Amino acid sequence: MILVDSSVWIDFFMGAQNPATRQLVRLLSDRAFTLGSADLVIYEVMRGFRPGKLMREAQSLLTALPQVSLGGLDNALEAATHYRALRALGHTIRSPIDVLLASYCITHGHLLLHRDGDFDVLETLRGLRVWRH
Repeated sequence: MILVDSSVWIDFFMGAQNPATRQLVRLLSDRAFTLGSADLVIYEVMRGFRPGKLMREAQSLLTALPQVSLGGLDNALEAATHYRALRALGHTIRSPIDVLLASYCITHGHLLLHRDGDFDVLETLRGLRVWRH
């Protein structure tokens, strides 16, 4: 499964053209890959919308994908371990949700499509697998 970070979804819904959004468009139309949606990523994306047609379309698309939950004790503890290990090496990840998302992907062997530099250190030092665009 490929999970998509809010950094890509937000650009996608704003109509931004960049390598990550073009890759997302390809993945959405290619049945050979399974895209998934994470609960806290949906929260990050949906909180920025004004009520209206685009908000409803975004919610419909995001909730139609297979869902994963980033919460739960096991992922919280694993994410904290990743965060502490990176902090000890001098790297601080800004978003707790990013650490939870990366931890879930690492634990479950999922790929991540993103446009956020914080994930680069998680890839290099903690084994996060990313989908290249």
